Amino acid sequence: MAEKVNPPTLRSVAQLVAHGLVSPEQSNALEDVAKTFSTAIPAEFLALINHPDDPIGRQVVPSPAELTTAPWEMQDPIGDDALSPVPGIVHRYQDRALLKPLLICPLYCRFCFRREHVGPDGGLLSDKALATALGWITDHPDISEIILTGGDPLMLSPRRLKHIISALSAIPHIQTIRIHSRVPVADPSRITPALLDALETDRAMWVVLHANHASELTPNARMALRQIQSRAIPVLSQSVLLRGVNDTEQALEALLRAFVTARIKPYYLHQLDPAPGTSHFHVPIDEGRALLAKLRGRVTGLAWPTYVLDIPGGAGKVPLGPDYYRPDTHPGQVRDPSGIPHRLDHPQPELTCSER
Repeated sequence: MAEKVNPPTLRSVAQLVAHGLVSPEQSNALEDVAKTFSTAIPAEFLALINHPDDPIGRQVVPSPAELTTAPWEMQDPIGDDALSPVPGIVHRYQDRALLKPLLICPLYCRFCFRREHVGPDGGLLSDKALATALGWITDHPDISEIILTGGDPLMLSPRRLKHIISALSAIPHIQTIRIHSRVPVADPSRITPALLDALETDRAMWVVLHANHASELTPNARMALRQIQSRAIPVLSQSVLLRGVNDTEQALEALLRAFVTARIKPYYLHQLDPAPGTSHFHVPIDEGRALLAKLRGRVTGLAWPTYVLDIPGGAGKVPLGPDYYRPDTHPGQVRDPSGIPHRLDHPQPELTCSER
């Protein structure tokens, strides 16, 4: 019996048509989309798509809706470019910085806030540019944490990744290295012993997995994640609240439970960043807050993420709630998970001048 061969990563409109993910009538519009935004659908994701507008297909199959830019959408929605002192570095917070060693991903999310920058031609930081970025980190002793992002750092070769991890580990003030990746769910076969060896460091190493729907956590993905965890590397998650993907109680609850079952602590649930051509994914903040409120008490606190907004323009992330304490009432009140208010009979202590 012939061995089953997985199809290659789909990258062209013609391939999408051939696999029934888009209609021939959409080809011209999607070729226009492709002039600006890359497409990549790896075999692991392709196998999960039952319909191009299902929760997996919607994330990765291009749409003519991407040609429509809403008035509030921005080319650089979270201010990366303005906060980049040298190529490959973004410095938004005093104690940490992003290092982007490449702009290549295993798949290209249709809602990505960096989607005009990433693509198969994005390539690596050159040796000279990487040395400059590492030098900049060395010269900023207030920075204790580096977040490897991109692109996807786990798309690097083990040799290149090991070089970067080793160089960061040699900087005395770097105590934490964080890797943000989609690889374990998008292309779990890349999590090889050589790649895992490249992650070895005496610093605190964390991996933050980006996944948006419970079905992304396939047996292969769970096996890849378990291999990462077996190296004493804790795994957190980040997700984006997306229309038609995880914007129902059932879908979001299933996702959060799937993370915890896979020994992953839900970290962030992101409000969608207003990148051009992404408005068809937008879920209003009030709807997101109400959605999380309905899950309070239904899912374990281990599964509870922080719902955050990255303020457009680069002002940073802030939590969006939902809120349960009402400090404007006298005495104070709190709402329970079902929404019923409860009075706090004990007064909150007044602070003395020395305590303020």
